[in-house]
This record gives sequence, structure tokens and C-alpha cells, in this order.
Amino acid sequence: MELFPPLPLSEWRDTKETLHRFEQLIGKIRLTSSTRRNHWWNVPFHVTGRGITTRPMGQSDGNPVYTIDFDFVDHQLVVSTLDGTAVSFPLLGQSVASFRRLTLETLADLGIHAEIPHPEPFDLADSSRPFAQDTEHAAYDPEHANRYWQVLSQVALVLEEFAARFSGKSSPVHHFWHTFDIAHTRFSGRHVEQSAQTDPVTREAYSQEVTSFGFWFGDDSFAEPAFYAYAAPEPDGLELEPLSPPAARWATQNGSHLALLRYEDVRELPDPRGAVLDFYESAYRAAAARADWDIDAFSSPGGVTDPRLAVQHR
Repeated sequence: MELFPPLPLSEWRDTKETLHRFEQLIGKIRLTSSTRRNHWWNVPFHVTGRGITTRPMGQSDGNPVYTIDFDFVDHQLVVSTLDGTAVSFPLLGQSVASFRRLTLETLADLGIHAEIPHPEPFDLADSSRPFAQDTEHAAYDPEHANRYWQVLSQVALVLEEFAARFSGKSSPVHHFWHTFDIAHTRFSGRHVEQSAQTDPVTREAYSQEVTSFGFWFGDDSFAEPAFYAYAAPEPDGLELEPLSPPAARWATQNGSHLALLRYEDVRELPDPRGAVLDFYESAYRAAAARADWDIDAFSSPGGVTDPRLAVQHR
């Protein structure tokens, strides 16, 4: 299978907008049915061999242990419980409103009580419209949904390889339903004092100094897929640091700087995977050097931290 196959936003925008809302609805169920983790690590989706999953949840809230999976091979939403029961319904042909109704009915049939806090999209154009009233978003092209999962899976493995190089506190590689991106974040361990006006979501996400790396599929602010990296808080002069490969650049966004590498530029390179790894590494070293991180102490070449094993690995 082709590495990083084409997926122009213009060709699947309608499907993406529908899927984004489907995933936000399931993500909000996950939010109330899982144990809270630092920096909201309990909330995102994880990639599977057929799609994405909430991972097991329930039990602590009185529900059976269950998972909700998007299957982008057979194009179904699948709810499974610990006793082996699985119930599914098709993703094709659903509006957001019918998807919500079928999700809640399926959960109820399995004895699962689900809550959807703030039952409308988060930070999207129609954030004032409840999911239950959204019959507009109903596009679902199976080929594009499958391609989205293929790209998500390929990028996840590149991020996993990059994540292995760091031995400090770091996030899993996970898919956020808020911004519809996949990301891995590294932490210096330093606390960040934020203003009293900072919203609770942001306060928890950025309570410590971070560098973050990921990929998104395109949106209204940048209408094409791209690899990205940033630092929060951003150290002075970060945008002056060089990036690799030459096609990468620093972009200004909301008063800060974002390292960007267009997906289409990567696809044209002789070693796309290596180019993305070089991009993430150059952005990390730029931010870490400017913020005075101990790069050598955090180093984990090949995922190895023991000095003797590291020598053997080399």
C-alpha cells in the first residue's frame, strides 16, 4: 500500500465534516465514561487495525466495561462489552442526528447509560446546534473514510518512532476529536503559570511546558493536510531556527509560531517517512534548545535508556 496516499481536503471535506461530528459525539461519551488523566489523555481516540477506538471504559460509573469503535473497513460503529457482546450499525447513510439516536439506542440495548455533556459540536461553525438537530451533515464516502484511516495509521507509526527517541514524560500518540488531529507531546517537567482568564481545557492541556508534534487533515484555517510542531509557551526567537527538510517553514498563527510541512510536499520526496522524522526532530531541537531543555538527558535513541544496552544497540 502506498505510503501517504493522496487525500486533498477539497475532495472529502463533506465526509470529514460529518465524521468530525460523529467523533465529537462519541468523544463526549468517552469524556464522562473514563477516568480522567492528566492533560486529558483519557479522552482521545487510538488507532486500531480497522479504525479507531475509545478503548475500554465504564465500570467506575456503574456501566458495564465497554468500547466504542469506528470500523472504517466495514464502515460501522461497533459497541462491544466485556462479556463478548457486540452490536453495530452502519455509518453510511447517517446524519449526525440519526447517528446520535442510534448510538444511544445501541448503548441502552446493552444496559449502558451514556451522557453527552454539552450535546453540540465543540469549537466548530455550528457549535450552537445540538447534535440531535443536525440533519445537514450526512455525507459519508466509504472510500474517503477508509483513506483517512489509512493515513491516520501511517502517521501514527511515524509518530511512534519519533516518540521512542524521548525518555521524559510524554503523551501517547492519540487522535483528538476536538481538532481532528493526531499528536504526540513531550514535557520538560516545568510548571507553567497561566492567567486567570485561561479556560479550563487549555489550563489542563498546557499546565506544563511542552513541545508538541502532529498531523491534521486540513481545516478552514489551513485548507490542506500538513505535519506540524509547536512549543508552549513559545521560547523567544523560535521562528529563527532552521527546519528540515527545506520545504518546512514557520507560520504565524494566533500570535505564535507553528512549524509546518505540507503533506503534498512530503509525498513528492524520495523518503517521505524520513523527511517527516527529520521535520519533527528539527522542530524539537529548535524548541528544546531555545527553552533550555536537557536534550541529552531526555535522549532515548532507538527507544533504549540503559547505557550498556544503548551501546549494544548502536
